[in-house]
Amino acid sequence: QVQLVESGGGLVQSGESLTLSCVASGFSLDDYPIGWFRQAPGKEREGVSCSRFNDLTTHYADSVKGRFTISKDNVKKTVYLQMMNLRPEDTAVYYCATTNDPMDYGLDCIPDDYDHWGQGTQVTVSS
Repeated sequence: QVQLVESGGGLVQSGESLTLSCVASGFSLDDYPIGWFRQAPGKEREGVSCSRFNDLTTHYADSVKGRFTISKDNVKKTVYLQMMNLRPEDTAVYYCATTNDPMDYGLDCIPDDYDHWGQGTQVTVSS
């Protein structure tokens, strides 16, 4: 059974950093696309960063390029999202997700392409 549990959210000031964690179970991080998404109040869920770790391919949304980094630890079965130079517009609930099919491309980072979701963790950036 696939399970994803996010943590690490919080309240920070603009310019500060935060690292989110997503503990995965029920599948291999190297076999399926995995992504971080976010949803701000009143807005649609959007892709932040998606990766196919086995292909060493990664997508970042333009709004986070150069500030956010996705990575993984296979021993801990954890995917991380390191977020630097945070801005108020980064405020959102952040989710990690994966797909049902290892052959899914996933790098378009489209929420509808992902099948399994965590419960989310709130990130709030004050100005």
